[in-house]
Amino acid sequence: MSEVMFIANTGHGITRASRAGNGVWSVEHLLSDHDVRCLASDPLNPKIVYAGTQGKGVLRSEDRGKTWRLAGMDGHIVKTLSVSRSEPGALYAGTKPAGLFVSRDRGESWDELDAFRQIPGRWLWLSPAELPFTAYVQGIALSPINANVIVVGIEAGAVVRSADGGRTWTGHRKGALRDCHSITFHASDGDWVYEAGGTGAGASFSQNAGEHWTQPREGLDRHYGWACAADPVKPDIWYISASPLPKGFGPPPAHVEGKADAGIFRMKGNSRWEMLTGGLPQPLNSMPYALLTAPDTPGHLYAGLSNGDVWHSANYGDSWQQLPFNLGGIHRTLIMV
Repeated sequence: MSEVMFIANTGHGITRASRAGNGVWSVEHLLSDHDVRCLASDPLNPKIVYAGTQGKGVLRSEDRGKTWRLAGMDGHIVKTLSVSRSEPGALYAGTKPAGLFVSRDRGESWDELDAFRQIPGRWLWLSPAELPFTAYVQGIALSPINANVIVVGIEAGAVVRSADGGRTWTGHRKGALRDCHSITFHASDGDWVYEAGGTGAGASFSQNAGEHWTQPREGLDRHYGWACAADPVKPDIWYISASPLPKGFGPPPAHVEGKADAGIFRMKGNSRWEMLTGGLPQPLNSMPYALLTAPDTPGHLYAGLSNGDVWHSANYGDSWQQLPFNLGGIHRTLIMV
């Protein structure tokens, strides 16, 4: 098998785990002087990786996370990044307070999408996650086939959509989750969009590029959704991680290490949700903050837990094996390059 690499933000920089062709894993700790909030890789060039930081903007690596340099947005709190598959060189950054920026030259220069600040109902956005409760962009889903279609999730307040490259925006899309934790298009099918979040059913999906949404509930016994992913070949097979909703004024169990009481769930077509077991700890008391699939390996699914463990399934989640390394924590992005 060719070299595989995972990169996670840990709360103390990033950790980079790589497996060479002989199967031996090595783990490196990097960027310890940066508060990294998110990571993204370029689907058209896996050597290029970006990191969003707390106040120091965006960093860029051209060697799969080994070395880094500044790539603009200095002074901004960058909460999420997304790299376009349909427009080479285009990179989007979501910020706190909720703003949306785009670079069309891989981070050399940036422009704010000003219309994003005029979205109807924006004054209702409010995040309970971080003082002073300012809402922020938590997820950016970019169509794999149409560079004009952008779907953005807010923590917390709305899922909004643009069909003209960000020049105009809708208000909240009915049926989507207002407390968005993750949102993504299918890797190649421009109709399917998936969301996990902390309101409603905890999971929602669209089959018309984010215009209309459905929240499937049957079989889902936990409704604080966090990560979502879809099989690269079969868009009607998708996955979420979910934990119980918080009770009272305490933190959600998902964010209390050792008490997440979480599960990973699979949806196939129009069937009910299935909780995946097959070797996974039951329940998962470290939250699966990341679910990953790869375009060249249908049926494979990776789960990154808050304690730094990574699990792998090669058969759509039916059975699992823990990978032989630990990243020291995942808070809360994991990418595979």
